[in-house]
Amino acid sequence: MSEVNIRPMEVDDIPQVTIIEERSFTLPWTQDIYRKEITDNNFAHYFVIENKERIIGFCGVWIVLDEAQVTNIAISPDFRGNGYGSMLFQAMLNQVITLGARKLSLEVRVSNNAAKKLYRKFGLKPGGIRKKYYTDNNEDALVMWVKL
Repeated sequence: MSEVNIRPMEVDDIPQVTIIEERSFTLPWTQDIYRKEITDNNFAHYFVIENKERIIGFCGVWIVLDEAQVTNIAISPDFRGNGYGSMLFQAMLNQVITLGARKLSLEVRVSNNAAKKLYRKFGLKPGGIRKKYYTDNNEDALVMWVKL
Protein backbone atom coordinates (compact mmCIF):
# COMPACT_ATOMS: atom_id res chain seq x y z
CA MET A 1 0.00 0.00 0.00
CA SER A 2 3.02 2.27 -0.22
CA GLU A 3 1.84 3.57 -3.58
CA VAL A 4 -1.50 4.76 -2.19
CA ASN A 5 -2.39 8.44 -2.38
CA ILE A 6 -5.51 10.27 -1.14
CA ARG A 7 -6.17 13.71 -2.56
CA PRO A 8 -8.99 16.10 -3.45
CA MET A 9 -11.03 15.06 -6.49
CA GLU A 10 -10.47 17.13 -9.62
CA VAL A 11 -12.69 17.59 -12.67
CA ASP A 12 -10.31 15.44 -14.71
CA ASP A 13 -10.98 12.54 -12.29
CA ILE A 14 -14.71 12.43 -13.04
CA PRO A 15 -14.61 9.82 -15.86
CA GLN A 16 -12.73 7.34 -13.64
CA VAL A 17 -14.94 8.13 -10.65
CA THR A 18 -18.14 7.53 -12.61
CA ILE A 19 -16.90 4.11 -13.75
CA ILE A 20 -16.50 3.14 -10.07
CA GLU A 21 -19.86 4.77 -9.33
CA GLU A 22 -21.61 2.71 -12.01
CA ARG A 23 -19.99 -0.52 -10.77
CA SER A 24 -20.94 0.24 -7.15
CA PHE A 25 -24.45 1.71 -7.10
CA THR A 26 -27.79 0.86 -8.67
CA LEU A 27 -28.63 4.57 -8.99
CA PRO A 28 -25.29 6.04 -10.08
CA TRP A 29 -24.58 9.74 -10.19
CA THR A 30 -23.75 11.22 -13.58
CA GLN A 31 -20.61 13.03 -14.62
CA ASP A 32 -22.64 16.27 -14.62
CA ILE A 33 -23.59 15.80 -10.97
CA TYR A 34 -19.95 15.36 -9.99
CA ARG A 35 -18.89 18.34 -12.08
CA LYS A 36 -21.46 20.55 -10.34
CA GLU A 37 -20.48 19.20 -6.91
CA ILE A 38 -16.81 19.99 -7.50
CA THR A 39 -17.17 23.33 -9.29
CA ASP A 40 -20.39 24.88 -7.91
CA ASN A 41 -21.11 23.48 -4.43
CA ASN A 42 -19.17 25.35 -1.75
CA PHE A 43 -20.30 22.83 0.89
CA ALA A 44 -18.94 19.83 -1.03
CA HIS A 45 -15.57 18.16 -0.51
CA TYR A 46 -14.65 15.13 -2.62
CA PHE A 47 -11.60 12.90 -2.37
CA VAL A 48 -10.11 10.10 -4.44
CA ILE A 49 -7.84 7.27 -3.40
CA GLU A 50 -5.24 6.15 -5.91
CA ASN A 51 -3.18 3.00 -6.09
CA LYS A 52 -0.20 3.36 -8.42
CA GLU A 53 -1.79 6.56 -9.80
CA ARG A 54 -5.03 4.75 -10.71
CA ILE A 55 -8.19 5.97 -8.98
CA ILE A 56 -9.63 3.04 -7.05
CA GLY A 57 -12.20 4.84 -4.91
CA PHE A 58 -13.77 8.11 -3.88
CA CYS A 59 -15.65 9.78 -1.07
CA GLY A 60 -17.81 12.88 -0.89
CA VAL A 61 -18.96 14.93 2.07
CA TRP A 62 -20.85 18.16 2.58
CA ILE A 63 -19.95 20.41 5.48
CA VAL A 64 -22.61 22.89 6.57
CA LEU A 65 -21.68 24.94 9.62
CA ASP A 66 -20.31 22.29 12.00
CA GLU A 67 -22.08 19.25 10.54
CA ALA A 68 -20.66 16.91 7.92
CA GLN A 69 -22.85 14.62 5.82
CA VAL A 70 -21.25 11.87 3.76
CA THR A 71 -22.82 11.91 0.29
CA ASN A 72 -21.13 8.78 -1.05
CA ILE A 73 -18.14 6.51 -0.73
CA ALA A 74 -17.08 3.64 -2.95
CA ILE A 75 -14.07 1.48 -3.63
CA SER A 76 -13.77 -0.24 -7.00
CA PRO A 77 -15.02 -3.84 -6.68
CA ASP A 78 -11.58 -5.05 -7.82
CA PHE A 79 -9.93 -3.45 -4.77
CA ARG A 80 -12.46 -4.09 -1.98
CA GLY A 81 -11.45 -5.98 1.13
CA ASN A 82 -7.93 -4.55 1.26
CA GLY A 83 -8.40 -1.69 3.74
CA TYR A 84 -8.71 1.07 1.16
CA GLY A 85 -12.19 2.06 2.35
CA SER A 86 -10.89 2.50 5.90
CA MET A 87 -7.95 4.58 4.66
CA LEU A 88 -10.22 6.81 2.61
CA PHE A 89 -12.81 7.19 5.39
CA GLN A 90 -10.08 8.11 7.91
CA ALA A 91 -8.60 10.71 5.54
CA MET A 92 -12.06 12.21 4.98
CA LEU A 93 -12.69 12.33 8.76
CA ASN A 94 -9.36 14.07 9.33
CA GLN A 95 -10.26 16.65 6.71
CA VAL A 96 -13.76 17.41 8.03
CA ILE A 97 -12.39 17.80 11.55
CA THR A 98 -9.75 20.21 10.23
CA LEU A 99 -12.54 22.16 8.51
CA GLY A 100 -14.48 22.50 11.78
CA ALA A 101 -17.06 19.73 11.66
CA ARG A 102 -18.25 18.57 15.07
CA LYS A 103 -20.70 15.87 13.91
CA LEU A 104 -20.80 13.50 10.96
CA SER A 105 -23.75 11.56 9.60
CA LEU A 106 -24.60 9.35 6.66
CA GLU A 107 -27.25 7.02 5.30
CA VAL A 108 -26.51 3.41 4.45
CA ARG A 109 -28.71 0.65 3.06
CA VAL A 110 -29.93 -1.54 5.90
CA SER A 111 -28.67 -4.56 3.91
CA ASN A 112 -25.13 -3.19 3.43
CA ASN A 113 -23.44 -5.02 6.29
CA ALA A 114 -19.89 -4.40 5.05
CA ALA A 115 -20.42 -0.64 5.02
CA LYS A 116 -22.14 -0.64 8.42
CA LYS A 117 -19.18 -2.57 9.86
CA LEU A 118 -16.77 0.01 8.44
CA TYR A 119 -18.76 2.92 9.86
CA ARG A 120 -19.02 1.30 13.31
CA LYS A 121 -15.24 0.95 13.28
CA PHE A 122 -15.07 4.75 13.19
CA GLY A 123 -17.56 5.19 16.02
CA LEU A 124 -20.73 5.83 14.04
CA LYS A 125 -23.88 4.69 15.79
CA PRO A 126 -27.39 4.04 14.44
CA GLY A 127 -29.57 7.10 14.80
CA GLY A 128 -32.76 6.16 12.99
CA ILE A 129 -34.32 4.73 9.87
CA ARG A 130 -35.39 6.55 6.71
CA LYS A 131 -38.21 4.40 5.36
CA LYS A 132 -38.08 3.53 1.65
CA TYR A 133 -35.12 5.89 1.18
CA TYR A 134 -33.65 4.10 -1.84
CA THR A 135 -35.94 4.54 -4.81
CA ASP A 136 -34.58 1.63 -6.86
CA ASN A 137 -36.05 -0.98 -4.49
CA ASN A 138 -37.65 1.05 -1.65
CA GLU A 139 -35.05 -0.25 0.80
CA ASP A 140 -34.78 1.57 4.11
CA ALA A 141 -31.69 3.58 5.00
CA LEU A 142 -30.05 3.40 8.38
CA VAL A 143 -28.93 6.84 9.54
CA MET A 144 -25.63 6.66 11.39
CA TRP A 145 -23.79 9.48 13.12
CA VAL A 146 -20.85 10.31 15.36
CA LYS A 147 -19.68 13.32 17.37
CA LEU A 148 -16.18 14.25 16.26
